[in-house]
Amino acid sequence: MSSPANANASLADTAYARYPSLADRTVLITGGATGIGASFVEHFAAQGARVAFFDIDTGAGEALADRLGDSQHKPLFLACDLTDVDALQKAIADVKAVLGPIQVLVNNAANDRRHQISEVTRESFDAGIAVNIRHQFFAAQAVMEDMKAARSGSIINLGSISWMLKNGGYPVYVMSKSAVQGLTRGLARDLGHFNIRVNTLVPGWVMTDRQKRLWLDDEGRRQIKEGQCLDAELMPADLARMALFLAADDSRMMTAQDVVVDGGWA
Repeated sequence: MSSPANANASLADTAYARYPSLADRTVLITGGATGIGASFVEHFAAQGARVAFFDIDTGAGEALADRLGDSQHKPLFLACDLTDVDALQKAIADVKAVLGPIQVLVNNAANDRRHQISEVTRESFDAGIAVNIRHQFFAAQAVMEDMKAARSGSIINLGSISWMLKNGGYPVYVMSKSAVQGLTRGLARDLGHFNIRVNTLVPGWVMTDRQKRLWLDDEGRRQIKEGQCLDAELMPADLARMALFLAADDSRMMTAQDVVVDGGWA
């Protein structure tokens, strides 16, 4: 079994694409300590980017940053509750003070906690909005001046196919994720004059450790097999490689788009 350091190095040495435009580019990833977010951190670091990431899971965040310490630029981890807008804005200012102007923002953080319509209170509704979409807007607002000054930037908002499939069992989450695409289109129009691109990266059912532990059962496997055109597990790295493309100059004329990576389900 390879060591963590060797495992990180292998990301840079595989047959997958290298993006020279990402080298030394400052990239901020929200919710980056585990799951899809951790894969984003690993892949951008392997491209030679200057990566910062936020999460409320301090232990996992510090462990990931330490594990990637042999990268060209060791990722900068900051513990941050993204539902606290003041804390989010301060953390973004701290990143800029250490790594310089932010050129790529990956709005990844979310929580797909299951809940029933009858269980939703005003407080839980507001909390669901805060964790699943509100921080995306305020993070974009906080980085846009850097991008305007550079007349360049890429904002990647994470959506979900859940609302496309009419999934039940978590209505506030589904509503929030459908709204991400409206947010993307509005920001793309307003920021496009400054050559800032905004796209939605839309995952299917990604096989993170959390998904496998909490919700993947025989019925779920049956749904995946019937729903996806491709008969393979959708992994965090599949999303990370698309995020690299959307962040790089290779996608310079792509904006206001919904880029679906779901094995052909939605």
